[in-house]
Amino acid sequence: MKPRQKRLMFIAAGIVAVGLAVGLVLSALEDNVSLYFTPTQVFNKEAPEGRSFRIGGLVKEGSVVRATDGGLTAKFEITDSHRSLTVKYKGILPDLFSEGEGVVAHGKIGADGVMIADEVLAKHDENYMPPEAADALEKAEEAKAKAAEAILKPAADKTAQ
Repeated sequence: MKPRQKRLMFIAAGIVAVGLAVGLVLSALEDNVSLYFTPTQVFNKEAPEGRSFRIGGLVKEGSVVRATDGGLTAKFEITDSHRSLTVKYKGILPDLFSEGEGVVAHGKIGADGVMIADEVLAKHDENYMPPEAADALEKAEEAKAKAAEAILKPAADKTAQ
């Protein structure tokens, strides 16, 4: 083999090795990426099916039901003020977990539409909320206001006549 052919073989082998390494890294990262969604996005089928993801929002008032047999199972609803999603969790809930407070759950959606969470995180102080959750709550409030306006406007037009 000529020196030029050896160099080309060496370069080709290097490119293949780098490509293989990048492929393996991307494959490993894909399994560990946990996307964040709101209850409205889950309702709109934007969340991945059969894969774990995070969902965030507020714990709906009056929705927390703990196991009566003294077990660690709890069931509650996460809401973004527009839609709610039921979450079932078996484990010790964080100390800051309470109704009306911010929470992020990590898990999968079951066949019945209930999220089976393997981790529940509560916000750490009264001022913190993940930016995604704050944006989702703001959008949900805007949607509610527009819906209320759309309902009230035809009624106001009828009374004006």
